Amino acid sequence: MKNMRKHGILNRRTLTLIIIALSVIIILAVTAAGFIMDEELYAPHFAEKNLPPSGHHLFGTDWMGRDMFARTVKGLSVSIYIGLLASCATSVIALFLGVIAGTFGKYASGIFNWFVDIFMGIPHLILLILISLLLGKGAKGVAIGVIVTHWCSLGRIVQAEVLALKDSQFVKASEKLGKTKLWIAFHHIMPHVVPQFIVGLILMFPHAIMHESSITFLGFGLPAEQPAIGIILSEAMKHLTTGMWWLAVMPGISLLIIVVLFEAIGSHLRMLLDPYSAQE
Repeated sequence: MKNMRKHGILNRRTLTLIIIALSVIIILAVTAAGFIMDEELYAPHFAEKNLPPSGHHLFGTDWMGRDMFARTVKGLSVSIYIGLLASCATSVIALFLGVIAGTFGKYASGIFNWFVDIFMGIPHLILLILISLLLGKGAKGVAIGVIVTHWCSLGRIVQAEVLALKDSQFVKASEKLGKTKLWIAFHHIMPHVVPQFIVGLILMFPHAIMHESSITFLGFGLPAEQPAIGIILSEAMKHLTTGMWWLAVMPGISLLIIVVLFEAIGSHLRMLLDPYSAQE
């Protein structure tokens, strides 16, 4: 019975690792393919315009004869790159502010909670649009907008973890030995919140990608000449009434798959890093 239980745990852990590995491989493949792709693959070819999905054009072509599969892969790579940049930066900010707020007492915690309430009191999309417009739109405006608006939730999670660790015996012992709060924060508390930070970082990716696509779709993000999922979907809306359903459906499903893959990586990584769920 014990061996069967152990065997079952190993199988579930192996399955979890396989899911994570496959998801990472697919995302890396899409990102790499988009960056090394020749522009000729998604250039206009008017002789092949308005073609439905086929073996030659997997996602069909648009009204300018551009291959939609190549445009979708390129657009996904751009979205993943912006999401990666913004998620890493905003997660580092959330980690730093959460640790400081949880370590340095009520005054620091009060200031932190005040800023969190301000940012969370404004709808993400509206604040993203305003920041993107102020910074001249483009990849820079979108990335900074995501960074500024997405640190709050993860920051509060980190703060809660820090507050729970402050009453631990090893922290109390360090305080008795005369260690400063900053030393305790970086040597004792920080290593314990790293698992939550990593999971939060990965789960931030799909959130950032969806927001980038949303404001680009509305015309406040990336420029129209750049292949991006938001641009592709926005342009497709003008041609759906002509029966060219593949212009929106195929890129939309591709974006959904990438988001689901990021969610799968984050949720399964949490199962491995969380000591409670790891034994389930």
